[in-house]
Amino acid sequence: MNTLDTRLLSIEQATGLYLNKSKNSIEYNQVDSKASFQSILDSKAQEENDLKFSKHANRRLESRNITLSDDQLGRLSEGVDQARGKSINESLVMMDNLAFIVNVKSNTVITAMEQGEEANVFTNIDGAVIV
Repeated sequence: MNTLDTRLLSIEQATGLYLNKSKNSIEYNQVDSKASFQSILDSKAQEENDLKFSKHANRRLESRNITLSDDQLGRLSEGVDQARGKSINESLVMMDNLAFIVNVKSNTVITAMEQGEEANVFTNIDGAVIV
């Protein structure tokens, strides 16, 4: 009788025995999963770098009829990146006649306002960027 003690098989032997796969196909699948992992990691990193707006900020923009162009969004994002480079946590980002309070760590705009509004005092910030 020619039986194998399956309790002592290596992973490669068990794979070959039960799934009829060679070692080369196993390595190929590992390379594919690494590429897949890298693409997932890259997409997650990109999502984290995208500027987000809180519900409050969206309501403020809507109630004040503020519409940001792609150029303005890019400049705002650059301002947040500059704040991050200076280790600022909560930043005031001023652009054109607009002011934004941004949580730099979460990449989230907390609130937005236009110049000339009654509130010209900004609290709970540890830095400001003008773009």
